[in-house]
Amino acid sequence: MLRGTFEKTLEQYKGILENIGKYVTLTNEETEKLIAIIRTTKIKKRQFIDQPNYVCQYRNYVVKGAFRSYFIDNEGKEHTVQIALEDWFVSDFYSYITQTPATLFVEALEDSTILQMTYDDIEGLCKEIHALSEYFRISTERAFAFSRKRALSNLSLTAEERYLELLNRYPNMIKRVPQKVIASYLGFTPEFLSKIRRDLASKS
Repeated sequence: MLRGTFEKTLEQYKGILENIGKYVTLTNEETEKLIAIIRTTKIKKRQFIDQPNYVCQYRNYVVKGAFRSYFIDNEGKEHTVQIALEDWFVSDFYSYITQTPATLFVEALEDSTILQMTYDDIEGLCKEIHALSEYFRISTERAFAFSRKRALSNLSLTAEERYLELLNRYPNMIKRVPQKVIASYLGFTPEFLSKIRRDLASKS
C-alpha cells in the first residue's frame, strides 16, 4: 500500500487502532491485514444488528452512535444488559464466542456507524498475528471483569448509588440514552428513576 493511501486509511480507522494501541503494538503490515477484514456499516436508529435465534457472526466496534443489548423475559419485560457508545464493542458476546444462537437483541439507539469483523476472519488473523490475539484476549477479559463488577454493584449498592455511579462514570450516556433504557439497565422502572433524580435534585 502506498504511504499516502496507508496514512489516509489509518485516519479512517483511527478509533479502533488507538484502542488496540493501548494494549499491544501492531506493525504496519499487521495493521494492513487487520484493516482488510474490517467492514464499515451504517446502522439506522432502531435497527437490530443481533437478534435471538441467529448466531452472532460479527464483533462490532462503535465508531459513532449508541446501542443497547437486551432480552425480553417471559412476562414481556425488557432487561438491558449493555449500553455501548463510541469506542466500545457491542454484540451478543456469548453467541459470538460460542457460535451458538443469540439470546439478546442488539439495537441502535441512534443513527450509527460501526466497524464489523467476522468471527472466522478474527480467528484466522489471531492465529497469524500474536499481538492481535493478545488484544482480543484482553478485550474479552475486561468485558468479563466489567460484567462481574456490575453484578456486584447491583447486589451491594442502593438504587441511588447505582445511578450515581453510572452518572459519574458515564455522564454523556445519561444525556444521550432514553431514560427508560437507563432505568432498565439499572434494574428499575422509569418512574422510580424519575423519583431518584427528583430526590437528588432536592438535595443539591
